[in-house]
Order: sequence, then structure tokens, then C-alpha cells
Amino acid sequence: MTPVTAARPWHRHLWPWIIIGILACSVALTLAMVTIAVTHPDNLVTDNYYETGKGINRSLDRELLGQSLNLHARVALDELTGEVDVQLSGTSQPETLVLNLISPTQPDKDRKVVLARTPSQPGRYVGQLADRVEGRRFVELLGVENAQTWRLFEEERIVPGQPLTLGDEPLQGAGGH
Repeated sequence: MTPVTAARPWHRHLWPWIIIGILACSVALTLAMVTIAVTHPDNLVTDNYYETGKGINRSLDRELLGQSLNLHARVALDELTGEVDVQLSGTSQPETLVLNLISPTQPDKDRKVVLARTPSQPGRYVGQLADRVEGRRFVELLGVENAQTWRLFEEERIVPGQPLTLGDEPLQGAGGH
């Protein structure tokens, strides 16, 4: 008669531990992904489509006003000093302008510059940028004419030392009205 050998208990085998390891790893990765999703929400996604649509219509109205005022702007960013120089032509010359440099994917890289009109040169506005900006940006220039806000808006690639042109056609001269 042959002696009966006792089977080893399950925890002494390799395969149950491999399966448990795979399951534990998937649970840990799932919890990590849920934690990341909750702590870093995607702020580019909106759930209020109605308000977004109304905002788009307001933006289009502001752009149409900018076109009716025949506005064009040349924007120069000095990468060393941070100075922003805007030469505006058209029938609107407000006291101040607002320049927004909007990153399409990273809201923390958005920049806003308030520009003041220089009294010595008509159509010239100057402001100060806190840090260097380059790469793809939505460039928005806002001004007010007769209590209505106008807007010039372009998607541009900002390259140091290269001026940007906003409006349908480029400016001909420095002050070209």
C-alpha cells in the first residue's frame, strides 16, 4: 500500500498569490485614479451649456462691434522687460485696454494686462507683463466705446521678438486711422 501524501495548503502555492497580486494592484490603481480625478477636476469641461452659449453670443457681438469700428491692433511683447506695446488703429481710442493671453489647455498660464493710452502718441497703449509668455495662445484685446465693449480676438503662436496682428487686415502704419 502506498502512503497518502497530504496536499500542500493553498497559501503555499505560487498561482493564488499571483492572482491576488493582480487583483490588489488593479484595486490600488483604481483608487489612485479616482483620487486624482476628484482632486484635480478638468476645468475645461462645462456643464452649463446655456450660459456658455450666451457667452459665445456676447463675444460675437463684441467682435462685430470691433469690426464696425474698423479696429486693428499690432501687439509687441518685449521678453526682457515684460513691456506690452499695442498700436491700435480705428475709430475707437479708449483710455485703457485689456489684453488677455489665454492658454487653450492650461488656465494657470493665462495672463491679463491692463494697457494705458500714452498721451504723446495717439493709438499707442503700454502695459507690463509679469512674466514671459510664449507658445499657442488665444489673444483677446478688449476696449469700451460708448458704454459698449468691443473685442479683437485671434489664435496666435507667440514667438519672442515677433509682433502679433489682431483684426482682419494688418496695420499699414504706426498710427494708421
